[in-house]
Amino acid sequence: MDEQNRNLLLAFVLSLMVLIVWMWMFPPPEPQPQTEDAATAEMPLAGDDVAPGTALDAPTDAEVTELPRVPIDTPRLEGSINLLGGRLDDLSLRDYRETTDPGADIVEFLRPETRDEAFYALYGWRPGRDLDWDAVPGATTPWDLVEGDTLSPGRPVTLRWDNGQGLTFMRRFAIDENYMFSVTQSVENTGDATARLAPYGLIARHGEPSDAENFFILHEGILKVTDGTLSEDSYRNARNYRVSDREGTQASVIEVAENGWLGFTDKYWMAALIPQPGQPFTAVSRYVPSRELYQTRADLPVVVVGPGERDEITTMLFAGAKEWTTIRTYEREGGIDRFIDAIDWGWFFFLTKPIFATLYFINGIIGNMGWSIIMLTLLIKAVLLPLAWKSYVSMAKMKELQPEMMAIKERAGDDRQKLQQEMMKLYKEKKVNPAAGCLPILMQIPIFFSLYKVIFVTIELRHAPWFGVFNDLSAPDPTSIFNFFGLLPWAAPHPESFLSLIFIGILPIFLGVSMWFQMRLNPAPTDPIQQAVFNWMPWIFMFMLGWFASGLVLYWIANNVITFSQQYTIMRMNGHKPDLVGNILGAFKRSKPDKPAEAKGGKGK
Repeated sequence: MDEQNRNLLLAFVLSLMVLIVWMWMFPPPEPQPQTEDAATAEMPLAGDDVAPGTALDAPTDAEVTELPRVPIDTPRLEGSINLLGGRLDDLSLRDYRETTDPGADIVEFLRPETRDEAFYALYGWRPGRDLDWDAVPGATTPWDLVEGDTLSPGRPVTLRWDNGQGLTFMRRFAIDENYMFSVTQSVENTGDATARLAPYGLIARHGEPSDAENFFILHEGILKVTDGTLSEDSYRNARNYRVSDREGTQASVIEVAENGWLGFTDKYWMAALIPQPGQPFTAVSRYVPSRELYQTRADLPVVVVGPGERDEITTMLFAGAKEWTTIRTYEREGGIDRFIDAIDWGWFFFLTKPIFATLYFINGIIGNMGWSIIMLTLLIKAVLLPLAWKSYVSMAKMKELQPEMMAIKERAGDDRQKLQQEMMKLYKEKKVNPAAGCLPILMQIPIFFSLYKVIFVTIELRHAPWFGVFNDLSAPDPTSIFNFFGLLPWAAPHPESFLSLIFIGILPIFLGVSMWFQMRLNPAPTDPIQQAVFNWMPWIFMFMLGWFASGLVLYWIANNVITFSQQYTIMRMNGHKPDLVGNILGAFKRSKPDKPAEAKGGKGK
């Protein structure tokens, strides 16, 4: 059984290595983008079919400087509303810094159209058959501030625009203590004719963000929920939308009956348009190749406003950090369908969600993510202890059967069928399950990838300190032989540098050492190839995982130490004392293959 356990462990480790390398080199294909049917393909897309100078044309620098801005000042946000178009195009997150360096700038999220990588939200109305585009407010409409002076919680601001044709438009912005804006658009008809028009909200992004991770396990790009269905379109997918008009605009259009939202998600931040729960709307995501422009838009139903009548509609805009508690509260209390899935939980969502919830709970008690990861490891090992117990008890019993197994091998000789039959008979008599060691090893695979996902994508791990120089558990180990493991005042080689493969940190070294000691609980394989693999495997993993998030390496170290302690204790309790010292010394002895029979006995006759 020793050989079977070693083969199983070898197969597991090699499979894990192959899986990591394969997924790195050949990421899974992204889902095919949704296309329009004949009806939606002919649908006008907010300015696609209008002359220049209307709906969504970019403002000039002169136009921007002529209009004042309305400040945004909340405990968590700062920025301003641009009165040109009444757009939200200037927003920074006060609670988050660009780096862990002291005095680093706060994260800038939304940017005006005159800046590189512009990213903003704007609102407007689409005219019906009886109106022209100049009769409704659009991207370059000059609004007047008529109520409030600074947007803050409990202090909304209101903008006004009169089209001079009998329609007066109002736009009211409100904001809560976190990242949710409420935008109320209203229209009053003081003319003699009935007006038909439809409100919309739009988020525009000029070009793909330069700080995108572009890592296959992370979704960045367009995210939408439409009547309970979560859809993810990367920027590459958006560029492959079917052409929807003569100008080459490409779009995906989905009719939403009751609940949904859509927007752009980054690794840690998101901007999303959210109609009221129960509100039908059309979810449009589009790409304009001529301007390298990505857009998501929520088109609401047409409203009919008769003479002397007024109509209004309120939608929400989330613009900020994807904090677990914050978006979960919006989902539960605000009724926003599947809003918690703004966090990219991945394929193993049934594991990543409870793992993160547990880690968050532990951190709420301890107040340190590093120690919380270690406590989470202890908890996971405690949950898996019944499986581990059966595995290690089975291994201890297999050790006791070694003499009988060797006797069976001698009797069977080269007769493999007889060997298997007698082995199975022995297992049955002694009530030993040779496959009992499989489950704990197999269970570690999804747990490992789930925890990696949690550490990689959740903002709660971003810049989360442990102690000393370990000030960001979502980043690779900052120590290195190059900076004498953090004692010297310069940085370790960048993770993308070749030198980082040589000057590895202290955590990967502890990982290799702990894995090496764990493998010494069993004697070295007699096969020289297996012996070489098992001797080198810890050090290969040490270098291979050196660029992984330090929080994940910390988990693996804790897992190795706890596994070593469990296995050693349980095997001793069941009558087998691992010869740790002997196995360590045996690991340094190179096994030699048995000599052929001819060599042992001289030349054959």
